[in-house]
Amino acid sequence: MKKPSARSLLDWYDRHRRTLPWRAEVDQHADPYHVWLSEIMLQQTTVKAVGPYYHRFLEKFPTVQALAAADRDDVLSAWAGLGYYSRARNLHACAQQVVALGGFPQDVAGLRALPGVGAYTAAAVAAIAFGVPVVPVDGNVERITARLFAVEEPLPAARKTLAKLAEGLNGDRQAQARPSDFAQALFDLGASLCSPRSPACGLCPWRENCAAQKAGIAATLPRKAPKVARPVRYGAHFLAIDAAEQVLLRKRPETGLLAAMTELPGTDWRSEPWSEAEALEQAPCKAPWQAAGVVRHVFTHFTLEVTVYAARVQHFSNQAVQSGFLAPVGSVAGLSLPSVMLKCIKLGLKAL
Repeated sequence: MKKPSARSLLDWYDRHRRTLPWRAEVDQHADPYHVWLSEIMLQQTTVKAVGPYYHRFLEKFPTVQALAAADRDDVLSAWAGLGYYSRARNLHACAQQVVALGGFPQDVAGLRALPGVGAYTAAAVAAIAFGVPVVPVDGNVERITARLFAVEEPLPAARKTLAKLAEGLNGDRQAQARPSDFAQALFDLGASLCSPRSPACGLCPWRENCAAQKAGIAATLPRKAPKVARPVRYGAHFLAIDAAEQVLLRKRPETGLLAAMTELPGTDWRSEPWSEAEALEQAPCKAPWQAAGVVRHVFTHFTLEVTVYAARVQHFSNQAVQSGFLAPVGSVAGLSLPSVMLKCIKLGLKAL
């Protein structure tokens, strides 16, 4: 198939471009802070889900300097609910490095060296914010490329092939002249017409150059290898509230899953279920514990099933408080609590 024309894609984009909170208006330069922040937030998440978080985050940290100067717990708290919390820690560290450098690097290599910035994010920020003529390859661009060239090898094995083919999509003069718009046009095409299911091939500006459309297999691409079943891990966590309506919380370790986040005291997460007797041996204090139910939460590589125990106490012992800290139960939503812990608290409160 003949390589598709950048002009036809850009003409389509000029008529149908999406309005997004982080996208610059026509003929305006994109703010690299806004582009970078949105790209980090959009990893593993949808545009619809990110919108409210993006607005609230910018209200709290309007500039990269404000983000760099913020307390990390405030950043984690603002991020809570978006998941993949290592992104928030890297976001904070990256902001500090950008400020130390005097601004964002304006090339792919410099951006790639920043904390938490991978190959795709570096290319996206370079293209959109700084006009570097590169093609950022996300899921949308992979799908477009797989269909254009009828690549039937399943993902993830096909990823290198698709990246190599995608690199050549911006080879003509029009794409090189408008690298920011070309990258965003690809994203918009994949998010609208070239969608995962039921692509609108009849409306696509590249339909005449699409090998998969000609072969009648566009809707089947890209193919994916069968998913491996997620293992299940089990834990128990304890919601204890004293007479002053304070809840006992603690910080997770500085490394590992949900590092430095706030949680309810509890057991380790392991591959075998915890019996009630085993779990209560690790309760943070003596109390009339009652089982409130089970919270099921899906992480990237495993599913977690947490049995929640809840109890009211008159007051906490010094020993219990030394292992964590107290917070008014009404204020927990403002702390750096991951969504799995918010679920546990909500379930526990129902039982009290």
